[in-house]
Amino acid sequence: MYLKYDSKTGRNKSQYYRLLWHLPTPTKMNGWVSSMVCLSVILWLLLNGAFARKSQDLRCGACRALVDELQWEISRVDPKKTIQIGSFRINPDGSQSIVEVPYARSEAHLTELLERICENMKEYGEKVDSSSHRKNYVRVISHDGTKMDLSETKFDSDVSSSLKFACESIAEEYEDELIEFFSHEAENVKDRLCSKRTDLCDHALHLPHEEL
Repeated sequence: MYLKYDSKTGRNKSQYYRLLWHLPTPTKMNGWVSSMVCLSVILWLLLNGAFARKSQDLRCGACRALVDELQWEISRVDPKKTIQIGSFRINPDGSQSIVEVPYARSEAHLTELLERICENMKEYGEKVDSSSHRKNYVRVISHDGTKMDLSETKFDSDVSSSLKFACESIAEEYEDELIEFFSHEAENVKDRLCSKRTDLCDHALHLPHEEL
């Protein structure tokens, strides 16, 4: 059997057939495009999930740090210190609707604290949990001068500024809830506020909401 030789190109028919076989066909092109689309979607989902987890870790850490700082500031106030609240207007019977309450947990003091408490985030660092790979935020400078374990802790301006911004957002968005919780002594404030009430921490998804 003889193969026709093309004098212009120097190729025979079998060589043309092999070239045509390797050219992309519509079916091959569609399969390639579909594969690239699938890979792009998978990559987007992975990146989106990683960003969401990072954002959630930051907001959860900021909420828990905010609670710690408020509790510390409240504990520093002399429990005997009081403030008058109510109306100074004279009632028809000549009395005034004024009462004295402890200053530490008064709305005036808590409001003042919320305006400046997030400045304390500059004393926090970022630490990655080795088992869950979730980020936690811990103090790098203790309140009482106790030496801190700073092994594997990231401490720089990026961490502190991000945490401060998240703290300020939470303080503004949940001001009423924060004042409500801290107006009286309560247990497990971090879990009750940062998880059940606000859902800022991821494990809140597995806890039922309650009237707190």
